[in-house]
Amino acid sequence: MKRVLLSAVALLIACLSWQSVSAQRDMQAVREQSIKYQQLMQLIAGYYVDTVNLKKVTEDAIVKVLADLDPHSVYIPREELEEANEPLEGGFFGIGIQFNVLHDTLTVVDVVAGGPSEKVGLLAGDRITEVDGENIAGIGISNTDVRKRLKGEKGTVVKVKVKRGNEWIDFNIVRDMIPIYSVDAAYMIDKNIGYIKIARFAATTVEEFEKAVKQLQAEGMKDLIIDLQGNGGGYMGAAIGLADHLLDGRKMIVYTDSPAYGRAEEFSTPAGLFQDGRVVVLLDGNSASASEILAGAVQDWDRGLIVGRRSFGKGLVQRQYPLADKSAIRLTISHYFTPSGRGIQKPYKGKDYQIELYERYANGELLNADSIALTDSTKYYTKKEHRLVYGGGGIIPDVFVPIDTNVNYSYFNRLLAKGVIGEFTLNYVDKNRDALKKKYPKFEMFKKDFQVTDAMVNEIVQKGEKQGVKKDEKLLTPVIPEIKLFVKSLIARDLWNMTELYKISNEQNKVLNAAVKTLQDGTYNNTIK
Repeated sequence: MKRVLLSAVALLIACLSWQSVSAQRDMQAVREQSIKYQQLMQLIAGYYVDTVNLKKVTEDAIVKVLADLDPHSVYIPREELEEANEPLEGGFFGIGIQFNVLHDTLTVVDVVAGGPSEKVGLLAGDRITEVDGENIAGIGISNTDVRKRLKGEKGTVVKVKVKRGNEWIDFNIVRDMIPIYSVDAAYMIDKNIGYIKIARFAATTVEEFEKAVKQLQAEGMKDLIIDLQGNGGGYMGAAIGLADHLLDGRKMIVYTDSPAYGRAEEFSTPAGLFQDGRVVVLLDGNSASASEILAGAVQDWDRGLIVGRRSFGKGLVQRQYPLADKSAIRLTISHYFTPSGRGIQKPYKGKDYQIELYERYANGELLNADSIALTDSTKYYTKKEHRLVYGGGGIIPDVFVPIDTNVNYSYFNRLLAKGVIGEFTLNYVDKNRDALKKKYPKFEMFKKDFQVTDAMVNEIVQKGEKQGVKKDEKLLTPVIPEIKLFVKSLIARDLWNMTELYKISNEQNKVLNAAVKTLQDGTYNNTIK
């Protein structure tokens, strides 16, 4: 026994010694390559025939190196770093508006609830023509220029001149912390089913989710649908926090494996806000990363059903590292795996990574679940009911919902891309806000009685032609119901908020409707015994 113990100690010492030698060799290699690159820069600076921007050359080299590693390791220049971090950090200092530059004029699309602009009375549809006495209309202002003018230190004042209808109004707005919400909507679909739409996984997502769950439970929620369609991910910790609210006891949520950091496992805790009711998670091809961590944990523990289409397939974890000039890189440091051991990262070496989503359409996968390429090597089984699941490229749903191919949306999409529908809606609300609020003091009245008329659609079509979107009667007629629903949802958002937008637009959400059906027709209980 003593000999075995001594052998084990000797083996451990040998491993540690080898790791030490290996680390020294790695550092030596880094030094050698650093010297080589420094020599290259010195030669270019000293002898190259033309003038060279060394900063640009270095940044181009960094971008190329990271791109060759994997699709998710990226360089973030110093001037873009703050903006890149905002959606994940959950807030910044500003005046609290969402905006578009329409026809060279800064137009307010939405006002952040409780933010500085709402407090002084700014409204969706307002045109901001001056900032701090400087004209910004008709000068080709960019989105970046707008942000620079409107952001600033907490407590500082920005003066704006606004055109509202035919009226000019001056506002003094005190900059403050502007929250970036990740939960877009939370409401009851019927007396038992609650719905929460999560746009991203950010620093405040867990807190927002907790608030939404408590609100819905107070309204009688017994079953929960979590909509992650289009959610590209964000902080892994936020996904772990949400999973902890759904799983009881001590259950593995996810584990990561890395040459630098080793294996790390994350577990649920006994406490959680929603450990008993039924859960359905909605996914599509743009649901990625943290969305897949949450969906994988729910599926692997048979905690709920996954409804929709195969998710993106991002099983890599990034960490952000600052560089000396206050730029940064987000470097892939590990792979993550679902509780059953599935790696869901799709292949990327030698492939056009983003085009893969379009290949799914060409292969028929978006129309028929049987077209999803599966191999025996990616077979895994859920932890509780031992249901067959697959790894190797995204989370495959338990209930597949095909895309709708009966309608050609190309004309509709061109109107959207040109901003025609959004601009029409802003103008319509701007002209009719008081009348709409008087006629529909409550959202339920608006949802039941307000109709987008054919005349409104015709006006959109005419505005489209002025913007270069030629009228196509054959493509227009089938999408008129979608145009009307979309316009109505945008008007609801401008009169109330994002939850009301989803209450209307979700009427035609096929994936959501399929999820509700699984809870009502026995599919859920039959799938998860």
